[in-house]
Amino acid sequence: MADIQASFEAAMAASKTLSERPDNSTLLQIYALYKQATAGDAEGKRPGFGDMVGRAKYDAWAAIKGTGKEDAMQRYIALIESLKG
Repeated sequence: MADIQASFEAAMAASKTLSERPDNSTLLQIYALYKQATAGDAEGKRPGFGDMVGRAKYDAWAAIKGTGKEDAMQRYIALIESLKG
């Protein structure tokens, strides 16, 4: 687990230095995998129509409910690696 945690932290740092900004769909995937890896399944109330960004983020996170922490970390790492130029 320590190796995956180190790789996850490196991927988090790399996500801030990508040469191009990912499209919104990819950004939602990045957000959802990060939240699943760090906080577990989505909880709380879904944001209302007044918060479209928050709603999209919540929906992306809720869509991967049940994904394990380590699996979410691995998917996050793979996604960031695929985005590196």
